[in-house]
Amino acid sequence: MSIALQVALAAGSVAVLTGMIALVRLIARHAALAPEVQRKLVHVATGLYALCLPWLFPDRWPVYLLIGGALAVMVALRIPQISGTMGQALHGVERRSYGDFLLALAVGLCFFLADGVALFYVLPIAVLTLADAAAALAGTAYGTRRFRVEEGEKSIEGTVVFFTVTLLIALICLMFLSDLPPASILALALMTAAFGALVEAQSWRGFDNLFLPLGLFVFLSVHSQSGPGELLGLLVAFWSAILGFRLLGPQVGLTAHAARVYVVAVFMILAVVEVQNAVLPVLALLAHVWARRRNPDSDRYGDLDVVAALALFSFGWLALGNATGWNAVQFYGLTAMGLVMGLATLAMIPDRKVVWLPLVAALLFGLREVVTRLNPPATHWAEPLWPLALLCLALPGLAGIIRPDLFRQDRVLKLTFLSIILPLGHYLFALAGTEGGLALSGAIP
Repeated sequence: MSIALQVALAAGSVAVLTGMIALVRLIARHAALAPEVQRKLVHVATGLYALCLPWLFPDRWPVYLLIGGALAVMVALRIPQISGTMGQALHGVERRSYGDFLLALAVGLCFFLADGVALFYVLPIAVLTLADAAAALAGTAYGTRRFRVEEGEKSIEGTVVFFTVTLLIALICLMFLSDLPPASILALALMTAAFGALVEAQSWRGFDNLFLPLGLFVFLSVHSQSGPGELLGLLVAFWSAILGFRLLGPQVGLTAHAARVYVVAVFMILAVVEVQNAVLPVLALLAHVWARRRNPDSDRYGDLDVVAALALFSFGWLALGNATGWNAVQFYGLTAMGLVMGLATLAMIPDRKVVWLPLVAALLFGLREVVTRLNPPATHWAEPLWPLALLCLALPGLAGIIRPDLFRQDRVLKLTFLSIILPLGHYLFALAGTEGGLALSGAIP
């Protein structure tokens, strides 16, 4: 397929997406469809089309072009002067949601990270497309037993439907897209359904559109070759951790929902990185709990926002490292370290314990050095990074000391920005100075 034809197909796909949203809105106006039904119709149609992408385009770049165009359309549909009533097909449900953006982002990340392995792309996107929609509609129509999630509710009936549909999808995908023995297929399908149902049940603001497919991708990429016994041990550890957080969470100010989300986040981080590289991200979760207790902010769901921030920059560094071929785990650690420093600073300011901040910074710096020595040599390509580490500690720390009032609202968002800007800039600069960076720019064939 020629380049021009692929570009035309990608552009045509974006046009079809826009037309489909308009059609759903037109049908809804005459058939009085509920906003949730409208949103899920668009969701299912988009997901089914996304499943065809690996076979529709011979090259990968048109897929990213298509996703970029889709994101541009979604941004436009949030502007009242442009969208009119058409945007209600995506945003008619009365809750703050980023689901439309995150759906496109999840498709792009899964497509990229799967690296041509059909199982790792098809199964997560199929679950997101079919099981998530079935659960939402079943919960809306038949849900009677509900549990709270952030400012909304979800139903047990919807979760059961999600588990059942995911189990069927997993069985079909594993039978046709893998060569695993029957016992492993059954065990992996059950674990996939259970893990997926838990992730979906704990998501909020449309983040299930990101956490669900990427969580399933991580789980499958790590455990697709695990035996039934290993999967059973993982299941026991997972539910034991949930029970432990459920008991301890309220004592440190965590809601039951936030405690479950923390468990999911920790397990996903441990699935992606080695244990030593998970220490700083886990410390960020604990530091946020500390900061909220000692120096409360005005964010209603900050405990969930910090999980979202960790997930986004974790998958972001993973994708960037895979895209460039240069391991980014050291920069991932620097980002988490900066976030811990910023949160610790805000936690210590009310008690006038700022004098202890140099000790906190020294401990975090020393911890990063230990983690660096435990990591394999391939991750050290940009070392020495100790000057950057000092700057990553200083920027969020000084910002918290000088203007603590700036972090009363959107605390996690602002600290995450301060924590990632220096590592990201240095990574790109260091990459440009390597042969790998030159190869990426086309200077080296």
